[in-house]
Amino acid sequence: MASAHRPLSFRARAELYSQLYKLEAAGLPFDRAMALLSLSGEGHTRLQDMRRFLANGLSPAAAGERAGVFTKLDARLIQAALNAGSPANTYERLADFYTDRAMQIATMKARLMLPGVIFLMSLLLAPLPALAGGSIGLIGFIWRVVKPLMLLACVFYLARWWYGTASAGGRSGALRRLPLYGPIFIRQNLRDFLGSLAMLLEAGVSMLDALPAALDTVEDGKIRRDLARIRPQVEKGASLADCLRRVNWTGDARLIEFVESGEAAGKLPEMLERYVALETEAINSFYQQLAAWVPRAVYALVVLSVAYSLLAGGAVTPRLQDV
Repeated sequence: MASAHRPLSFRARAELYSQLYKLEAAGLPFDRAMALLSLSGEGHTRLQDMRRFLANGLSPAAAGERAGVFTKLDARLIQAALNAGSPANTYERLADFYTDRAMQIATMKARLMLPGVIFLMSLLLAPLPALAGGSIGLIGFIWRVVKPLMLLACVFYLARWWYGTASAGGRSGALRRLPLYGPIFIRQNLRDFLGSLAMLLEAGVSMLDALPAALDTVEDGKIRRDLARIRPQVEKGASLADCLRRVNWTGDARLIEFVESGEAAGKLPEMLERYVALETEAINSFYQQLAAWVPRAVYALVVLSVAYSLLAGGAVTPRLQDV
């Protein structure tokens, strides 16, 4: 039975799989490892649910998925690894995967912290001259501080809702058409699909079973529908390279070369992993640049906001009139 929970945060999943890898590498069986696992917050409650499902006879992968500890894809990977023997390698790969994602988000938040503090200070300082001059009262001062925060909160939640709707529905293709971010969004979707496919194949899952499972990592609906056409073609005997050539959104000839080489040498998972590593490096570079430039943009907006508040509040006008 699939989980109705939202996935755990990247940080929590990185911690989870890091612990599982260390416990598995130490030679502990899964039931002993489960007793030693520890997560904070919501993860703690889900681990308790998972232990209860295990006690009721569910398999580790099914229990983790139903409790919301594992995503659907992670559960497939872990089940395949358990069937093949030791899941240590799968745990390690998942830990590395989610650690990278968590670090990207943490870096962005850390670099936005100082601009955010400066922006809050500007909101507090800008109406002070008007308050000191008596042109506004305490209620007016509070309103001037709170109003921009309310507007920013509305913009943030609307953008978050729009992003979720656009990526899930994929009808408008808005995210794919966004300047600068659109190409990266497409590459992320393909990278996640190919990376998941590589892990599934390496874990021993057949191509026909791995393809639909890997689709769960694709956000964009249009890309997901196009990639879903691969399985029927593979079932009829087509090679993965030929199928990808028809739906290669990025137009990257390297992808086809890597897949063809992997299929010819019988090392498809390895070649997919190499391509995914190159794409991950390029995508991470984009986010590093974004993390460097977004705070600068925020600084610029703060300066403009302070200047506007001072001018609109009359802090400069009296001096000009006196001259």
